[in-house]
Amino acid sequence: MAHVPTASSSASAADLPTVPELYFSTFLTPVEKDTTSFLPSAKVNKAVGIIRADITKLKVDAIVNAANKSLLGGGGVDGAIHRAAGFGLLKECRTLGGCPTGGAKITDAYNLPCKKVIHTVGPVYDDDDSHESRGYLKSCYTESLKRAVENECRTIAFSCISTGIYGYPSGKAAHVACRTIRGFLEGPDGDKLDKVVVCLFEMKDVEAYKRALPKHFPPAEESSEAAATDAEAQTEAQTLPKEEASKTEDKSATEQEVVDAKPAEGDAADAKPAEATGEGEVKPAEVTDEGEAAKKLSEE
Repeated sequence: MAHVPTASSSASAADLPTVPELYFSTFLTPVEKDTTSFLPSAKVNKAVGIIRADITKLKVDAIVNAANKSLLGGGGVDGAIHRAAGFGLLKECRTLGGCPTGGAKITDAYNLPCKKVIHTVGPVYDDDDSHESRGYLKSCYTESLKRAVENECRTIAFSCISTGIYGYPSGKAAHVACRTIRGFLEGPDGDKLDKVVVCLFEMKDVEAYKRALPKHFPPAEESSEAAATDAEAQTEAQTLPKEEASKTEDKSATEQEVVDAKPAEGDAADAKPAEATGEGEVKPAEVTDEGEAAKKLSEE
C-alpha cells in the first residue's frame, strides 16, 4: 500500500503533490472507465492535489479556514489557524460582520506563512435535507475559489469543510469538493489558478479522497508520463554529480598519461618525428555529451 502523501513543515506550493504524481506513486488507483463520467484532462490534473499536513505551515497564496458564522475563531482547524496567525487575524475578523453559511470572506494572514486566509462557513449536515447541505457545501468551495481569484491568489489549500463536528460524511463531502473544484478549473477563471490542494488531517478524510479523486480526475496519459519524467529527472540529478566526478578523474588520468609520454629534454634530439599519418599525435579524450563538446570548443 502506498504511503499517504505528507508534507514537511513550511512546505511550499511546489512541494505539494498533484494528481499525476499521486497516480505515479500508486497512492491513487485508476477506476474503470464506466464508473466515471469525467474525461481525462492532463491540464486539470496538474492543478489539483491532496496532502496530509498542518495547514498552518503551508506556504501557499491562500489557505481556507473552516470557520463558524462569527468568524471569531473556534475549535479544530479554525482555532488552530487563529492561534497560529495571532491577534491581528481576530482583530480584522471582528470588522467583517460574520459570514453566512456557504459564504466566504478573505483576510490577511498575519503570522502565518501563507499570504491570505479565506474563511468559509460550511453547513451542519442534515440527513433529512442532504440536497440543501450539498448546495451549501458546493457554495463554500465556489465562493472560496472566487475570493482567491479576486485577490490574485494562484495557489490555494482547503481544509476539510464540515466533516468535523458539523457531521458531513467525509465520502460525500469529498465528492462535492472534487466536482466543484474541477468545474471551477474548467470554467472561465480556471487559468487564474495554478494549484488547488485539499489539506487533510484525519485518516477518514484521506480514505475519502483516495476514493473520490480517481472518479473526478481520471489519469491522463500525458500527465502520467510527465510525472514519470519528473521522477526520472530527480534520480538523474542525484547521480549526475557522481558521473561528472568520474569524468573529471578520467580526464586527469589522461592528461597525466600525456605528460608521461613526452620525451625528456635530454632525449629530444633522439626522438623521431611523428609520421604524416598522425599516428604520433596525442588524441583528445572522447567527447561523450554536448556539454563536454561545447566546453572543448570553448577551450580551443
